[in-house]
Amino acid sequence: MMTRDQAQEIWDYIKGTKVAMITSHDEGMLRARPMRHEQDEFDGVLWFFTAKSSDKVSEFASDDRVCVTYADPSSSTYVSLSGFVQFSDDKALIDKFWNTEASAWFPEGKEDPNVMLMGVQVTQAEVWDSASNVMVKLYELAKAKLTGETPDMHDNRKYG
Repeated sequence: MMTRDQAQEIWDYIKGTKVAMITSHDEGMLRARPMRHEQDEFDGVLWFFTAKSSDKVSEFASDDRVCVTYADPSSSTYVSLSGFVQFSDDKALIDKFWNTEASAWFPEGKEDPNVMLMGVQVTQAEVWDSASNVMVKLYELAKAKLTGETPDMHDNRKYG
């Protein structure tokens, strides 16, 4: 499991991106779909609204492993999170995370019997942060060309 400091560092990378690609297993194939996380802080669990009737519910019933990826090309930051899915129709959690975007998907409101939350308990994370400036990247490329070594173009860290 991640420490509180690691969770905060990961949150600092993903909080502004909001939309992630969620990858599940669907009859032996991998399937990815965009979903928007709902919380304003991260304690190791990411929360997404979903419909009880959604295909992903049955997909995760047979295999609860998940990969959640975030990409921010403008800052050259990429995050991959692995973990396990849990579903909840807890009214207090739904109330806590309910927002305008969720109401667009559920026009009957948070009382819609089809509304639930999908939680992803993150067990491992990997971050690529390539925010180096252009001069540093050019230097690394030139050095690699001269020395035959692989250029160091990014910072890569693993958690969990």
